[in-house]
Amino acid sequence: MKETLHTDYSRRFGIWISASKRLSPLTHEVYMREVNYLLLWLNSKNIDVSTVSSSELVEYLVYRKSANLSGRTINRILSSLRAFFKFLRLEKIRNDDPCELLESPKQKKTLPEVFRPEEIEALLNAIDITCPVGLRDRALFELIYSCGLRISEAANLCFSNVFAEEKILRITGKRMKERIVPFGDEAAYWLSKYLTESYPKLKKPFSKDFVFLNKNGKGISRKGIWKRFSELRELAHVDGKVHSLRHSFATHLLAGGADLRTLQELLGHADIATTQIYTHVDEEKLAEIHEAYFEK
Repeated sequence: MKETLHTDYSRRFGIWISASKRLSPLTHEVYMREVNYLLLWLNSKNIDVSTVSSSELVEYLVYRKSANLSGRTINRILSSLRAFFKFLRLEKIRNDDPCELLESPKQKKTLPEVFRPEEIEALLNAIDITCPVGLRDRALFELIYSCGLRISEAANLCFSNVFAEEKILRITGKRMKERIVPFGDEAAYWLSKYLTESYPKLKKPFSKDFVFLNKNGKGISRKGIWKRFSELRELAHVDGKVHSLRHSFATHLLAGGADLRTLQELLGHADIATTQIYTHVDEEKLAEIHEAYFEK
């Protein structure tokens, strides 16, 4: 019976956050996943959400942290739980919030991983452009770097948001915030080549409006992008993540003289403090990047 109730809470919570919060699809997915993890754990302990205490939630967080989760991941779990218990209060299922006594762990401020220009060149040159998915990958990663896109933004890019003639994209980022970003000649060249030569071969009758398709004709997933990048990273013998392309875009722009406000808009950051981390990248590395990339 308790498990049935918990399933109902999960379903109703999903409806509530969809209706009342402007969450990106990715954040919505995270909230639902974390709440369902909690409900499974409560079921295993025979604890009801209407009576779970702060100390029991601490026990749950200790259980989750035993998997060596980062402080950022724990904060994400806490955000999900806070939203869930707010929902329970609004639904009169509880009249208190057991999350109130829980403190978010302090996150270490780490500098973003940045590729040197020659590393980006090595990554892109490692792509086999003689096959349809290779041309897709070249256009995909050129665009991610040229526009500073998040993986989810690249995966969800639709034709209705691509203005090829003007060389701009309309991107919907976190919290459904829209921004306009330009892309360069190199990205424009590979995007055009992909759409002309490879896209028709990948497209199927059921294909939707997504720009980047997988070999089955469906929109490429975030996991698919990550997998392809991991393979390229091995071939190019460089260290970094797909997100490092976004960091590199920001760092290289700053090194080339862009101001923080412009960079904030291009990245879609709600708070300029988030953008300021790029000013702390090692000055010597910035000087090297500027000399190698912008003074040719």
